Amino acid sequence: MPLQDCAAETWGDDWQDKFYPIGIEQSRMGNPEGDENFYSLPILTQTVNLWANSNIFDDAGLEVPKTWDDLKSVTAELSGGDAAPFLLPAKDSWLRNVVFLQIANNVSPGTVYEAEDGTIPWTDPAIVESFSYWGKLFTDGIAQDGAIGLDAYPSAVNQFEAGNAAMIPLGAWWIQQSDPTKSDIPPLSEGMAGYEPFLFPTIPGGAAESQFVGGIDVSLGISKDTANPELACKVLTDFIAGSGAQKLVNTMNDVPAVTGLSPEEFTSQKQEDIWNLFVDEWLPKVQYSRYFESPKLDQAVADALAAIATGDSTPEEAAASVQAVQDTLN
Repeated sequence: MPLQDCAAETWGDDWQDKFYPIGIEQSRMGNPEGDENFYSLPILTQTVNLWANSNIFDDAGLEVPKTWDDLKSVTAELSGGDAAPFLLPAKDSWLRNVVFLQIANNVSPGTVYEAEDGTIPWTDPAIVESFSYWGKLFTDGIAQDGAIGLDAYPSAVNQFEAGNAAMIPLGAWWIQQSDPTKSDIPPLSEGMAGYEPFLFPTIPGGAAESQFVGGIDVSLGISKDTANPELACKVLTDFIAGSGAQKLVNTMNDVPAVTGLSPEEFTSQKQEDIWNLFVDEWLPKVQYSRYFESPKLDQAVADALAAIATGDSTPEEAAASVQAVQDTLN
């Protein structure tokens, strides 16, 4: 059932202002053209970004990379040690796609979504360049050998949490490793002691600053056949911005969908600083989606990225393969 009346009755006519903009935008993703109803509302949101092992960087006297050249340089500096410089779990299609979308928006902000909606072809030079820079993660020796066979969960994250990698692409949800309600937390995750989030480095000739990519983690709706829509509304809005939401946020499972909601307890200043970075600085600036609207297109991009990673496709061929799928959707 549409949820805007429930939201307005609970929070007032300006209820959309409570939410991070990307959450509101994605809440109507998949609606038929012209349908402006909200059939779900977000509970948790997130950025996608990179994470550094701050202990490794501090010991090496290095800063997290801000540019592509920095990334190549830092990876070279850290190579040969006990930890993988850049651990890329490229086996997972979702991980390949979110890394690609960070690259693509740094190459040419927003252009990849113009290809998604058919405004421009996937063979546009900016898109091909984005595929090319994904490939450079492998050909320039940034990603570890065998990256295409490594899954994010549980393999790569276990390695990262054990201190066996200097950098990894994940997202804001990694702060959940420091959940204050848990005991027996690994040393690096205790109060986020060993981590630093950073944005994917800028690309030569692309945007001057790294772009923010993210979206909804969890959203909920109400069945149109619900027997008690008023009660369902109360439960839903409580999960979003009430006591239910507070209990969830206290675990740092991910970042809330609404502003002004923070854990009641932090276990370190660093943990609090990282949380505030996400909720105050990064999420309000997220303009670009970590998702493609069409599942078929999402899979086509993931397959194209895998083919590049294994050397089975050039960037141009990969772009053409996605365009072939796009042509079946238009």
